[in-house]
Amino acid sequence: MNSKNSLGKASKGSVCLKISNNRIQLVFTVAGQRHYLSTGLADTPTNRKVAARKAALIEDDIFKEKFDPTLEKYKPQSKLTTVTPIFTPDDEPPKTPLLDLWTQYTEFQRKHLEETTILRDYGKIEKRIRKFPKQFLEDAINIQTYLLKNYSTEVTKRTLKHLSACCNWAMRKRLIAENPFKELAKEIKTKKTSQVSRKPFSRACVAAIISAFEHNTYSSKYSSVPHSYYAPYVKFLFHTGCRPEEAIALKWKHIQKDTILFCEAVPTDVRIRKATKTDKFRYFPINPELQTILETIKPEKCTADSLVFPAKNGKELDSHNFLNRVWKPIVEQLVNEGKVREYLPQYNCRHTFITLCLEDGIPSRRVADWCGTSVNVIEKHYAGAIANIQVPSFGLVQAEL
Repeated sequence: MNSKNSLGKASKGSVCLKISNNRIQLVFTVAGQRHYLSTGLADTPTNRKVAARKAALIEDDIFKEKFDPTLEKYKPQSKLTTVTPIFTPDDEPPKTPLLDLWTQYTEFQRKHLEETTILRDYGKIEKRIRKFPKQFLEDAINIQTYLLKNYSTEVTKRTLKHLSACCNWAMRKRLIAENPFKELAKEIKTKKTSQVSRKPFSRACVAAIISAFEHNTYSSKYSSVPHSYYAPYVKFLFHTGCRPEEAIALKWKHIQKDTILFCEAVPTDVRIRKATKTDKFRYFPINPELQTILETIKPEKCTADSLVFPAKNGKELDSHNFLNRVWKPIVEQLVNEGKVREYLPQYNCRHTFITLCLEDGIPSRRVADWCGTSVNVIEKHYAGAIANIQVPSFGLVQAEL
């Protein structure tokens, strides 16, 4: 809801007056259901007072638990719909505000999806809708044109798919009669995107990277945080193959005598602690090298909820900042000096661990369990790591007579 069109922010049980196309609407939520009640009144000082009295009546009924869920008690002559049609002064056909529809769809999905998904994916679509020059359902073609002019074809296609899914939901709820976005995404042809690089670092490259961190090879003497501060975090990524957001979320209560419990993650883009990517916890065995890393960094005084790899301010590391301000400059410098073959992002520490495990003959099932993925993913995407394995010789070939 745009602040300039709203006369107040509706909290739970309160009714907000909203101005849409110079008409007053009442917006409120009861038992998790969002309602948009068209008063049919033009936006004038007198009509605002009338609408305020109707709002007070609804609030009083909610408070006294006398709320009429059919809304018949509060309806004006114009019909209430969950997404309120807006009538123009020239008696044009009614239009449906796309943002209102998307808001209701998001609230419905919130019950089924993780909060991070709502914030990350659904939040992006909402921001784009707010930027549309025309924001009504009936403007679907204009919206497609706007997206193509202002975003990549991949983003445009993805956005139209989301809007189409929203409309399909609204049709099932009988909020709208048809889906104007149904075929728009199919009309857009996108280039085949290259697959995510799962290239590993070689053992020599791993050693060069860790050495650069530990010895502050490229760290400025004026830096408040030397690169060596992040060395344990980098070594941990290489030694466990865990996802960066899992290492960032790790607390000392998750470190047991001979195992590490990976059960949480903190994605940098939303900064919300959540379950791991697969929604499953897993245990990772601590070998002597990993034990040394952990013993070296464990503070003498720390609580069970203390972070294992905190930022200097004591909060969770920001992996995005680390990637761009620390990791990338170091690895690129190593590439320039010929110590590392090519630049790869920090996530490829995970790919390196998986690849080296396979090269050492560790079964795919075990590697999948350690890394929180599936055997199918391991064998599909990392088969190249074991391509050089030779066919075994059984000594059955007899010498020529």
